[in-house]
Amino acid sequence: MFRYLISAVLAFVPLTLLAQAPVPTVPAPLPTAIVGAIVPSAVPVASIAEVKKTLREPNTVLLDVRTPEEYATGHLPGSANLDFRSPDLAARLQKLDRNKNYVLYCASGNRSNKTAVLMQEKGFLYVVNAGAYKDLKDEVK
Repeated sequence: MFRYLISAVLAFVPLTLLAQAPVPTVPAPLPTAIVGAIVPSAVPVASIAEVKKTLREPNTVLLDVRTPEEYATGHLPGSANLDFRSPDLAARLQKLDRNKNYVLYCASGNRSNKTAVLMQEKGFLYVVNAGAYKDLKDEVK
């Protein structure tokens, strides 16, 4: 009987030692971006003062990204029309000089923001979102 008691104790001793051993800790993972997550991009609307300052700089191009019909109803002096909704927008962007300054506007600032984001993704160095035509037409001459 004594022999069974000793063998039972010897069998449980290693288990109790293992239970008391510290568990190695694994460092918490660093926060990472979720692959495939949609991250909204934006080029904020610049102030009127910044728009005017940029337009005075050399090598600056003013682009109206509304439709040709909207452009025909009124546009800023010296602006060129680059229709955001045009199926050949990407091809037209490829033809632009990436080293020039671009000031973009549309009806509300939404299309000019989207165009500015596209241009930055394509390597344009300096793009300003001037926002809405209605806010600019009396300020920018």
